[in-house]
Amino acid sequence: MVEAIRTRMSATEFFEMPETTLPTELIDGVMIQMNAPADGHQRALMRLIAALLPLLPPGEFRCAPADVCLDAYNVVQPDLFWVRAENPACRVEGGKWMGVPDFIVEILSPGTARRDRKDKFGLYEQHGVGEYWLVDPDGEYVEVYRLQEGVFVKVGVFGPEERFESATLGGKPVSLSAVFAP
Repeated sequence: MVEAIRTRMSATEFFEMPETTLPTELIDGVMIQMNAPADGHQRALMRLIAALLPLLPPGEFRCAPADVCLDAYNVVQPDLFWVRAENPACRVEGGKWMGVPDFIVEILSPGTARRDRKDKFGLYEQHGVGEYWLVDPDGEYVEVYRLQEGVFVKVGVFGPEERFESATLGGKPVSLSAVFAP
């Protein structure tokens, strides 16, 4: 007997699958598995972590791979996310993050840029992520979006020599020079 190919699964079914070291997400019930990120992506990730750690208010800060279950059919692995200490709606249950982080960063790669800009942008906006950054390590810029009245509004696009203030970080200035240093 041949089993039918399942095209849609729930987050519960997704979490029952064996662990993998490859980045794997569930978007609208469809499992997406990707190759490991390239070195430029990882370099930008590590530099962002170093730049953000001293700026973040109290809360929990994580980097991929860490599953974030937004709802019954969407489990994402943002490159970086932060949950403020006072956010009871996003918590760890059974070793997985359940709920909506306050801040998410996605680092663009050729294989993920379209999904980060379209599918995940819409998911994060719909679920109420307060601030969303898209980081382009090749183009050396960061696009910053803030949720205002349920819609992401572009705050700006910032390059290596620019600074900007982040509402998530309590208005602290963010410098990108170290993130995009040669």
